[in-house]
Amino acid sequence: MKQTIAASMIGRLPIGITGLAILLLVQAATDSFSKGGAAAACYVIGLATIAPALGRLIDRIGPRLVLRVCSITFPAALLGLVTAVETRSHPALILIFAAAAGATFPPITVCMRTYFRQRLNDDALLATAYSLESVLIELIFIVGPMLVALFVAAASPATAVLFAAASGCIGTLLFLRSPPLRSWKIEPRATASVLGPLGRPGFVVLIAIILCYSTAFGLLEIGMTAYATERGNAALAGVLLGLMSTGSAFGGIAYGSRSWHLPLARQFALMLAFMGAGLMVLTLPWTPWPFAFWSLFAGVVMAPALIIQSMLVAKAARPDEITEAFTWSASALLSGVGIGIAAGGGLLEHFSSPAVLAAGSAAALTAAAAAFMRSD
Repeated sequence: MKQTIAASMIGRLPIGITGLAILLLVQAATDSFSKGGAAAACYVIGLATIAPALGRLIDRIGPRLVLRVCSITFPAALLGLVTAVETRSHPALILIFAAAAGATFPPITVCMRTYFRQRLNDDALLATAYSLESVLIELIFIVGPMLVALFVAAASPATAVLFAAASGCIGTLLFLRSPPLRSWKIEPRATASVLGPLGRPGFVVLIAIILCYSTAFGLLEIGMTAYATERGNAALAGVLLGLMSTGSAFGGIAYGSRSWHLPLARQFALMLAFMGAGLMVLTLPWTPWPFAFWSLFAGVVMAPALIIQSMLVAKAARPDEITEAFTWSASALLSGVGIGIAAGGGLLEHFSSPAVLAAGSAAALTAAAAAFMRSD
């Protein structure tokens, strides 16, 4: 399992690097947050659009072929993106390469979550496994933005993008050799359905809530980047996002270390409400040190929200559709991030960072209200 975790960490490092690095790469070349946000949003939306199809394919044939193809096409797309930006190619080509990179991102995370769901029948063990997985993701979000800050300060955003390409390729190839893929279980198909898990109304409502609150993540990412830029230090964005992920990792550890008696759906609503309140605090006129402290504090509920989301998806999906269900939730999450980044870029053309962070707070509170109504 240590080999599996190490390989998955390397292969998923781009999760914490690529969106921010693309944003800064294009922003530096065009001097426009709107264009940088559009490129980052295309990357995320490209991933979100194709991921459910990859998930359905993995449910039917297993993950090996999908991961092999992605280990080649993902770094190739990022290399094309860097080349297009540095040669001042047509903006449409830049957006196409960004979307292609997202569409070919190796689906290691959904493979891990599906494997846990296949092997663990006890809810408490499953919650612990998803808590561990969430903490690992948060560590990636801590290390990733800090690596971006390091690359931007020492070299360029292009270097960060190329590093993401290399780690995605190497990590995926290592993950292909791990035990979970050798013992992967392909569930027999119960019934054929074009919509898959989307054919169940309760699952659709859950996906809509995920889409809404993840928009806050995208607004937060570009809002923090703008905050750092407004203070004359773009590299500070990586540090701030890393601190928020640190708080989230601590929250994930705390959540997974004990049993909770409140129903999952009600827990989900409360975590989203706390998230919205935390983002609202960040809209106040803080100097960098207090802002950094509140970033750490505001992140505490983020990992628990993601853990609860995974538990709700695992409960809602049939065994033969579990990977596709996880990719739909991941697609909603990433689509929301892309929408938030694009919306934040548009807001920054007319307003400053507090307006973007306030919009993120509103998105999280709206999702909390919807989750509360769903839990009744």
